Amino acid sequence: MSEPVSLKSLGRMVAKKRGKVGIRATARAIGLSPATLSRVENGQLPDLANFRKLCEWLEIDPAAVLGFDPENRDRPIAAVHFRSRQTMREETAVALQDLILAAQKMLAEEAESD
Repeated sequence: MSEPVSLKSLGRMVAKKRGKVGIRATARAIGLSPATLSRVENGQLPDLANFRKLCEWLEIDPAAVLGFDPENRDRPIAAVHFRSRQTMREETAVALQDLILAAQKMLAEEAESD
């Protein structure tokens, strides 16, 4: 069974597809530096431009990696990313999530009433 597509699994997916091909050759094929490719395979997240290149190379939809529901692509979406290194308590992250979702709901209601 294959691993679900997510930001956490991105590096493992890249390493799996690269297989025994050298990191320099693979980086060149993707359009990244070998150092960037190595960082991604080691679990660091790429910037948006490199994320797009990686998704194209992996032949996956960036929206799927980010957890967006394809049926709701036209809705206004508020999204936030927390780095993999823990810098806040879970309760704080949940409170921020709730705040963002409430703001998103209010913006959607305003857009519908216009």
